[in-house]
Amino acid sequence: MDIQTYLMFELNGLNYGIKAAQVREIFQLPELTSIADAPGDIIGVLNYRGSILPIMHLAKRLGQSVPICRLSDSVIVLEWQGLKVGMIVHHVQDVQTIHASAIEPEPAYGRNNPIHSAFVAGVAKFEDHLITLLNPETVIRQTDDVALMIWEAKLNGADNISLPIHDLSPDNGVAPPTDEQRVADQHTSPLSHFFDLYCPGITQAERQLFHQRALELRKSLESSDISDLIALAVVGLGEEYFGLDLERVREFINIRNITPIPCCPPHILGNINLRGEVMTLVDIRKALNLGQSKDSVTKAIVIEVDDIVAGVTVDAVLDVIYLSPSDIAPMPTALPKRYQDFFQGAARYHSKTLSILDLSKLLFQGGLIVDQAA
Repeated sequence: MDIQTYLMFELNGLNYGIKAAQVREIFQLPELTSIADAPGDIIGVLNYRGSILPIMHLAKRLGQSVPICRLSDSVIVLEWQGLKVGMIVHHVQDVQTIHASAIEPEPAYGRNNPIHSAFVAGVAKFEDHLITLLNPETVIRQTDDVALMIWEAKLNGADNISLPIHDLSPDNGVAPPTDEQRVADQHTSPLSHFFDLYCPGITQAERQLFHQRALELRKSLESSDISDLIALAVVGLGEEYFGLDLERVREFINIRNITPIPCCPPHILGNINLRGEVMTLVDIRKALNLGQSKDSVTKAIVIEVDDIVAGVTVDAVLDVIYLSPSDIAPMPTALPKRYQDFFQGAARYHSKTLSILDLSKLLFQGGLIVDQAA
């Protein structure tokens, strides 16, 4: 194929990409169970909806410095040859399509090569920077090694651990272990302590949040299979966050030159040339009762709805997330009926409300489509 879709992310200030076809889910880093004698890049395992999921820190895999795990880190679940492995990165950016002509082999770095060449599938020229594209086959270690580690983790009971002994609080009705118990536990258990190894100086509140994330990921999707998860692109407009159905999203782009279109309504910003294809840019702020942006238009999401392809301008592309239908609540009744029709519901995203757009209704009922026959 001439065009491939990649998930972009950042690690230690560098930009990376991996084929989106290998990505199964993205979530914020939870508490992990560290396994003794695990491969060096595997920093722990996770009870992932009833199955053992090995978690690799990409920094360790690439031979970089010993990582410090933070609440803001993300886990990208990759699948290769039937095995799933979680990969810790610092920040997931967005999904981009890259033409094969924009990808070159890894350059010769000499002795200062920051990444082992075995992990690199190529280097992409994207906008004004370079992106290192990773090879999922080599980033994920040999499948036999992973399968063996999962088997050993199950044998040691890692998939049955719900609350590590070192992290119990008085609220659970169990006294915290003494120092002697901690030392004894370290010598008798195959499990070591994730917080002690990778989260130095962490507060009790941060521990609880890490732990709560792990508990949420333990829940089996009995009523909603993994295939029922809804993939959303999270974008920012002003101070508001919105979710867009990822199936409607073709790509994320940066905008340079806009050609105005005479006699068009204000929400039609103009046309751009997207790799030889003329595409119209649409501003959805007025339809959503949002104030006009004070900044220049620099980013857009290319969407395809009922054979209509257009660019929707946004202030920022923040994330790609996967939600269970049960995580989505109805829109507040205080919202005027006219605007309620443009939303599929709302969900929590970090500490903010994420309003999930119905792009079809927004375009056709929001008066955003120009009737060229009129």
